[in-house]
Amino acid sequence: MAEYLIAAALMGGLGALLAAVLAVADKKFYVYEDPRIEEVLSLLPKANCGACGCVGCHAFAEKAVLGEIAPGKCTVNSPEGVQAIATLLKVDAGSEEKRVARLACAGGNHVATHKARYAGLESCRAAALVSGGGKGCSWGCLGLADCARACDFDAIEMNWHGLPVVSEVRCTACGDCVEVCPKELFSLHLVSQRLWVACRNLLNGELAEADCEVACTGCGRCAADAPTGLIRIVDYLAVIDYSRNTQARQAPIERCPTGAIVWMDKKSGPIRGLEAKKITRRSPLPVEWAELPLQKVGASQRAPHGASQGTTRDLRV
Repeated sequence: MAEYLIAAALMGGLGALLAAVLAVADKKFYVYEDPRIEEVLSLLPKANCGACGCVGCHAFAEKAVLGEIAPGKCTVNSPEGVQAIATLLKVDAGSEEKRVARLACAGGNHVATHKARYAGLESCRAAALVSGGGKGCSWGCLGLADCARACDFDAIEMNWHGLPVVSEVRCTACGDCVEVCPKELFSLHLVSQRLWVACRNLLNGELAEADCEVACTGCGRCAADAPTGLIRIVDYLAVIDYSRNTQARQAPIERCPTGAIVWMDKKSGPIRGLEAKKITRRSPLPVEWAELPLQKVGASQRAPHGASQGTTRDLRV
């Protein structure tokens, strides 16, 4: 019996000692947190998208309480939410123009050629490792939806032609699509930057158009019709200087023969110019035959001797 009492006393004493140590440590290492941080956090959308430049909503709340960031810097929050935070902190709400992701490609499968058919993991990154994915345009979207899967806000949907479509309303400019695209076709832009070149092809004229009906051919008509310095042609591709965005109008899109340069309307989406060729085809273009440097492709998958135009070549991993 005495042994049990001694063991119980020892355990009780040890527990009391550890409790005392924890109590002292709690007092000594206590870090004060302003209770307003939790209040601000409750008024945020908790998207943790990083569009504000902070690592998450809690970090944003901390900076807002310290006065290091304006409530309006959160472009995902509603106007009412922004104002509520400003009222709580007794500061000016401030404002920040919304940014969205934009895709520099309009070459869906109905207008852009494929030189081979990719068969493997349904991923743009995987396809890009196998001779670029088989698309005629080396810079074009592969359409396997890595960007849509990476978007946590359902802001990207794939259309009937295998192209991602970004919703300006749902996009938070988190940048996940920018990081995941192997062709580097996505970039983040202010919503006021409506003039947009939906192409990255660097081939000249007929060469570019042979791969994609809506490719920029470097003709220079948009640059000629735009205010001086707004658009220039670099490596056969139209490049917009967004530092001059206040001068941007729809005039430069009107004479574009392929419709590669568009006006991003808030409601209607991309608007093509009056002289842009009409695209009537809705079905995918057939896969064309071409000699491509393939990786990890067996000899049995090579085209037979004497294969003619129109023969499909499979890229398999």
